[in-house]
Amino acid sequence: MSQLWQARFFTTVNHLRDLPGTRVPEIAFAGRSNAGKSTAINVLCNQKKLAFASKTPGRTQHINYFSIGGAHVGQHRKDETRVDEIRGLLVDLPGYGYAEVSGDAKLHWQRLLGDYVQRREQLAALVLIVDSRRPFTDLDIQMLEWFAPTGKPIHCILSKADKLNRNDAANALRQARTLLGSYVQEDGSPCPFTAQLFSALKRTGLEEATERIETLLGLNLPSQAGQAPEAEDAQQDDEQG
Repeated sequence: MSQLWQARFFTTVNHLRDLPGTRVPEIAFAGRSNAGKSTAINVLCNQKKLAFASKTPGRTQHINYFSIGGAHVGQHRKDETRVDEIRGLLVDLPGYGYAEVSGDAKLHWQRLLGDYVQRREQLAALVLIVDSRRPFTDLDIQMLEWFAPTGKPIHCILSKADKLNRNDAANALRQARTLLGSYVQEDGSPCPFTAQLFSALKRTGLEEATERIETLLGLNLPSQAGQAPEAEDAQQDDEQG
């Protein structure tokens, strides 16, 4: 069973100052509104309504956190989450790209997402959801430009691949890999960017995406549950004393 199936709602924030003080790795999901981000998260976590898809795309301007571990999800859904036992966090970032969103909301989105993906130390990797039927938009490119300097991995999920025939799907994947391969680090080595085809409807690419995300979160390693900041500070004090 995938460890992502343990996911449950943890918290929601609208300002960087409210980001949780956890120390575990975070994997953030980003993508254009209506690219299938919420659906992908729900399918990966084997839950129907974990990630909320707004009836008006682009209106949800919050960062939503889902915890992995720290609760007996399969048996006691209402058990309190133990922060000290959380192994990782999935982060659902606001969708972007809809004209209906006001200018102020767009500015807030740019500041919130730009600062989060560039500065959040706990952020281990980014999962970028792109509709396989459409080329990367300017905002998708902007997300790549924001994140590339961190040197951290990006895994691009080309969603709705069931809408394409085999040749078009192969072309979409090749074009995505070519674009991602054009990003290099300061030493000239390729950025750790990967891409795959994905269909929530047909479950195409589900196993590949699950394995990649679990690896990026470190869930394939021996359990090292995240400590709450207070517990961590106490341990450091003990070691220094």
